[in-house]
Amino acid sequence: MSDLAASLQASAEAVRQGDPDRFAATMAAPAELRDRLWPLYAVNLEIARAPWASSEPMVAEMRLQWWVDALEALSEEREPPHEIGPALVSVAAPARHLIAAAEARRADCWPEPFGDVSSLWAYLDQTAGALYWAAAEALGAPNEAEIAVRSFGAGAGLAALLQAWPDLAARGRPPLAAPDAETLRQLAAEGQARLDPARKLRLGAAKAALLPGWQARAVLARARGSDDPLAPGALVLSEFRRRSGLLRAALLGV
Repeated sequence: MSDLAASLQASAEAVRQGDPDRFAATMAAPAELRDRLWPLYAVNLEIARAPWASSEPMVAEMRLQWWVDALEALSEEREPPHEIGPALVSVAAPARHLIAAAEARRADCWPEPFGDVSSLWAYLDQTAGALYWAAAEALGAPNEAEIAVRSFGAGAGLAALLQAWPDLAARGRPPLAAPDAETLRQLAAEGQARLDPARKLRLGAAKAALLPGWQARAVLARARGSDDPLAPGALVLSEFRRRSGLLRAALLGV
């Protein structure tokens, strides 16, 4: 097995173990596209995990900085010294968008919540928005699709964040300080609006980059209609709805 093949395999396995929903969405994409997605999703996992690698914020930031440096090195055709390094080199151009995502994740190293909703949206734009655009670019999306794809990514990122919110709060890192239900419903409504521009896109094969957001519309609709969106299990979809939703998204789009 070549170094690249082994690295792609390691990337796919990392996503399978660490982000099963994104793994399922990628497996629903055409087989010939997946190797362009695995490295991006694997490095995103590493970036997302880094802030939790230590209870000391400065140590966690050092871990993030390692990935910032590794991604910047790709522009000089230097392979990151990591098992997913060879695979990352194969998608070096779109991977550069994840430098901003890594920088934004510095906020996750510290327990303080975002000061306001605008700051939260900026974070989602730079993290989830950047990842969705990196994936779309890797699959050949045209530049004019960037704004809509990033908007979709931010909306999908909000849906995932709302689902994770109770756990984050229990760990002492709530995204916002004690938001009331109405604030959360308004946030969900804005998330729905951010998903919509992607419906008008003609992405061809690159539409597979949006598949990881297949649950977002349903989750945000639940949040918008809930008296307590952060109640345990309030935003969890049934296995049947998840599977049928992914099948529908793969056939008809998100």
